[in-house]
Amino acid sequence: MTPALWSSRFAFIMAAVGSAVGLGNIWKFPYITGQNGGGAFVLVYLLCIAIIGIPIMMSEVMLGRRGGKSPIGTMGAVAVAEGRSRGWAGIGIMATLAAFLILSFYSVIAGWTMPYIVEAASGGFAGIAAEDSGALFGGLLASPGQLLLWHSVFMGLTVLVSAGGVKHGLERAVTWLMPALFVLLLILVGYAMTTGHFGEALVFLFRPDFSSLTAESILVALGHAFFTLSLASGAMMAYGAYLKKEVSIARTSFTVAIMDVCVALLAGLAIFPIVFAHGLQPGEGPGLIFVTLPVAFGQMPGGGFFATLFFVLLLFAAWTSSISMLESLVSFLNEKGVSRVKAAVGGGLAAWLVGITTVLSLNLWSDFAPLAMFDRFEGKTLFDLYDYFTANIMMPLGALLTAIFVGWVMKPAHSAAELDGQWHPLWHAVVRYVTPIGVLIIFYFNLS
Repeated sequence: MTPALWSSRFAFIMAAVGSAVGLGNIWKFPYITGQNGGGAFVLVYLLCIAIIGIPIMMSEVMLGRRGGKSPIGTMGAVAVAEGRSRGWAGIGIMATLAAFLILSFYSVIAGWTMPYIVEAASGGFAGIAAEDSGALFGGLLASPGQLLLWHSVFMGLTVLVSAGGVKHGLERAVTWLMPALFVLLLILVGYAMTTGHFGEALVFLFRPDFSSLTAESILVALGHAFFTLSLASGAMMAYGAYLKKEVSIARTSFTVAIMDVCVALLAGLAIFPIVFAHGLQPGEGPGLIFVTLPVAFGQMPGGGFFATLFFVLLLFAAWTSSISMLESLVSFLNEKGVSRVKAAVGGGLAAWLVGITTVLSLNLWSDFAPLAMFDRFEGKTLFDLYDYFTANIMMPLGALLTAIFVGWVMKPAHSAAELDGQWHPLWHAVVRYVTPIGVLIIFYFNLS
């Protein structure tokens, strides 16, 4: 069955950017930048995007378009076409399983944005004190009922889009949500410019201070560059299967990477002026978004309105990413004769069920560590284990095997037929030698 195709290069870019741009850009990037010294960290991060992110993205999109199937089907078909074992489909299996597990807990975390939208819109942040903000967030995490409700709503939104298919579901959603996300982000940056601390944020983000850059900072940049582009989760391979042959994979991948980085930097410019204006610390960790920023918004004129916009922005970013996570599984089931609607509902329901264990890990099962007999996993809940195995083992291993396949197994003439001629020699050299070393470094330090 020939898959439906994106109607335009713009549609694919919006879908790919939507997959890449998620909570990691708007939630994680600002605080890890704050923790690792600002501008110098940003420079290292951009270098890591160039040597790992873009080559792997090009590889996955290229494989997806060449195979024209789900990530599992694509890897099997391309491997056979190269005269190799169908066992290489294991890359697609691992990517699909990683995406499924990530979606199961990502939906729970993304669900946090919705009660915060309600709270902000109703004026709940007005004059809120730090301890009250902490209690609000703590109360949300301690309530299985609330978490389950918002997890269910968010997963329902994801399934709704996926069930609509490529053009009427995925494409329609991303071509509306992504421009809306950029508009919201620009409005928030404009708001941040009125705080009187925008210049301080510019200096913090863009003036390199290499004295504050540590070996650990470089590893954090390397790891974040890898994960921010939604690599090794099957998303880019699945989306690549819907890409028309005349679209340049190299130029499109560069565009997606640039837009992804721009969102991360704009998020920093939206958040840091507000943080600095209230004498808060930019490296406060995940609580920066759900505990610290509500306090800051609550003390600002019009803060309720802009807080609402901010959490709507977070919701949109999470939604476009979750759609791509489900697509790997849905495309595989659809390939096996299951209708798109049944595949989306069934895949979403399965991820929702697994997500319940994450809900419980945050409260009732917070003391349950199933692998506590191993020192490395002592104290890790089921949620922690899902995160650990996907982020530290499955995705890096998938990326490494992908680089080996396209760099050493696939015939150069075949990859050159998919990629732009002028970019192929450079891409091939990087993906053969440089990218695997970078991924191996991530592997080593994640597991050491």
